[in-house]
Amino acid sequence: MDHLIDQLSVTVTSARTLEELTRPLLEMLESVTGMESTYLTTIDLQHSVQEILYARNIGRMEIPEGLAVPWGDTLCKRALDANVPFANDVDVRWGDSDAARALGIQTYLSTPVHLTDGELYGTLCAASSGRHELPPKAQRMLSMFATLIAQQVEREQLLQKLLQANARLTALATTDPLTQLANRRALKDGLTRMLALGARQGSAVLVAFVDLDGFKAINDTHGHDVGDLFLIAMADRLRTVLRTEDMAARWGGDEFVVIGLGPDRLDQLPAARLAFQERVLQATVGDYRLDSVALAYPGASVGVLGVAPQTQDADEALKAADAAMYRVKQERRAAARKPG
Repeated sequence: MDHLIDQLSVTVTSARTLEELTRPLLEMLESVTGMESTYLTTIDLQHSVQEILYARNIGRMEIPEGLAVPWGDTLCKRALDANVPFANDVDVRWGDSDAARALGIQTYLSTPVHLTDGELYGTLCAASSGRHELPPKAQRMLSMFATLIAQQVEREQLLQKLLQANARLTALATTDPLTQLANRRALKDGLTRMLALGARQGSAVLVAFVDLDGFKAINDTHGHDVGDLFLIAMADRLRTVLRTEDMAARWGGDEFVVIGLGPDRLDQLPAARLAFQERVLQATVGDYRLDSVALAYPGASVGVLGVAPQTQDADEALKAADAAMYRVKQERRAAARKPG
């Protein structure tokens, strides 16, 4: 017993995961009970399924990990319902259990694994095809092991919740709440990484600055709700033209930015810049159905900068792309004022 206590102390203090805790406990449970199989199950009450999560098998009996059986047919449920944690006459007591008959179980010992809120997580079990007597203190040890497992499960669940909460907070900090595109902060980070990648690969980076001409008129004519729908629809259209390595972001207001890797030859950069500009521009052109409002939008002003490797940082590139967009906007205004 002293050896088991020492082993248990080492297991509890060193285990970092549920598996690292459970497998030594199953080995100790086998040593105490002398049974062929010891195992931990999980129970999905919603779908009425019990599954073997971890198992230790040392004799003829083989209870495989991953085995899933209907919860209503299991010895675990029968034992819980009848408040009979130990039986060495399974063939007589629960002879109608298909699962027990298929596995050849004659002796069975189990305890539920309950979480702090009372939820039934699973069961900790020992089983054998032979007839065994219940060793002294075996049930007490089984209950203690179940408590340790429940505590580890709750620690891992808490950690998972914290990780999920952190991921949500990170998403909120880097995502535009209206369009669900990357926000300005995420864009700068993404552009910095892309420029660094371009420097390593010897590739240019393309930066398209997009300004939605006529957006104020849409807001003034149809209201801000329609204006918001237009921004959301525009974001969706920009997503459709993104390549795997591209990124689209809402810069703010009615301005968006799209970035992507360009060619690794500088003589190809002007053509690549024009192709990128046309791809982004055409994404903005077309008919928009915004609830009961239909808009035929002629397209945004799109200015594109081609950044050669190691020539500009993110802030400089964005400022230059904004200037390129402004030149395009001025040219479009001038063209619109020409007669005919």
